[in-house]
Amino acid sequence: MSEEGILQMFAYLLPAVVTGAVAFYFFRLHTKNEEGRRRFLLHKDSQTNTLPIRLQAYERMALFLERIAIPSLVVRIAPKSSDKNEYENLLIKSIENEFEHNLSQQIYMTDECWNIIKAAKSATIQMIRKAALSETDSADKLREDVLTETMDKASPSGTALAFVKKEIGELW
Repeated sequence: MSEEGILQMFAYLLPAVVTGAVAFYFFRLHTKNEEGRRRFLLHKDSQTNTLPIRLQAYERMALFLERIAIPSLVVRIAPKSSDKNEYENLLIKSIENEFEHNLSQQIYMTDECWNIIKAAKSATIQMIRKAALSETDSADKLREDVLTETMDKASPSGTALAFVKKEIGELW
């Protein structure tokens, strides 16, 4: 084959190679777009199915936070006797039971939100324990002290509830 024959063959092959490369590029781009579209549709379908469940989990945790707020807690749970230690344990047990009842909701929430809810629960228990350390001699007096202790401070459950509401707002 002569040099002229090689150039002629190259002239015939060049458009075929360029056309093949362009076709490959567009095929790859189309495949990538289709994969992205399928992923989007799958995500959209899963959002449609899981969003109501997630909202229900946030609702339950909002209810939990409202129920463990000190004013709500001491109004709802009256002392059964005059023993302050018994009343302290009753309040803490009520918080723990509420929390354990809602433990499964953590799988529908972000870790940050769940940790804030746990911190609110712990802070509320600490407030009750701190009030119980006073020289109080009866359950009714402890009830007053717990309320007085929390009057001037921001409620841990209120702070956590604000975070839950913010996170729900981000779901939309």
